[in-house]
Amino acid sequence: MDKCNEKLLSAAYRNLDKIYEYIATELHAKESAVSLIDQLEEAISSLEIMPQRGARRRVGAYAGKAYRQLLVKNFTIVYRIDETA
Repeated sequence: MDKCNEKLLSAAYRNLDKIYEYIATELHAKESAVSLIDQLEEAISSLEIMPQRGARRRVGAYAGKAYRQLLVKNFTIVYRIDETA
């Protein structure tokens, strides 16, 4: 099975940092923060093998613009597949 390359925008890294920081410091739940970030990163990494598995984005930002989404807990990972790469 072919693997796709994934590229995260710097905003995605900042969002992961903010999610971790909020849960770890504001909610005082460091273990939960680590677990959630691990789950989000695992879901993102899994797109290398099955990029089409996310549903097409039909509502919200980027709806109808060839973006897909993957749900993890209460979070939505929004991504686009570059077919030319």
